[in-house]
Amino acid sequence: MSRLFVALSLSEIVADALSVLQYGVEGARWRPVENFHLTLAFIGEADRHGFGAAVDVLSTIEAPAFDMRLKGAGFFGDKRPTSLWAGVEQNDALAHLQGKVEAALRRAGFELERRKFTPHVTLAYLRNTQQDAAARYCAEHGLFSCGPFPVEAFHLYSSQLGGEASHYEIEASYSLSSSR
Repeated sequence: MSRLFVALSLSEIVADALSVLQYGVEGARWRPVENFHLTLAFIGEADRHGFGAAVDVLSTIEAPAFDMRLKGAGFFGDKRPTSLWAGVEQNDALAHLQGKVEAALRRAGFELERRKFTPHVTLAYLRNTQQDAAARYCAEHGLFSCGPFPVEAFHLYSSQLGGEASHYEIEASYSLSSSR
């Protein structure tokens, strides 16, 4: 069984810019720079047949390459914050790609989460962090901006859960068309 998700990878330059934001919050477990990505769809556990189906259906997706900008910071968890993240500037091409990925995976029989797509890069998972501390962090980094930078491919990742951090491996890559 493999734990799978579809995501955009981030260049070293973008990851370095994000790493500068990783400080100053009690209870934060900062994500390793090599784990930064932007999830398009979380598939979950899949056997080898599911893995093959994901590889095949994702190869049918056609979408244009685009530029993307990271912007601002936020947190999930409302009264009990669970994670800190860097946001993404409104991007119709990203939303289009994510919709195509989700639709293709559903057609292939995968049951995906039904929550609204909120594009972000997770910076930290939080444990016992107060809401005001998370809000203060987001206010301090609300003007963060990185990019624009090109997005020319998306990837199928596998994830192995680990003690401190999960290990992610790109299993397949899919190019976006260059007619921008």
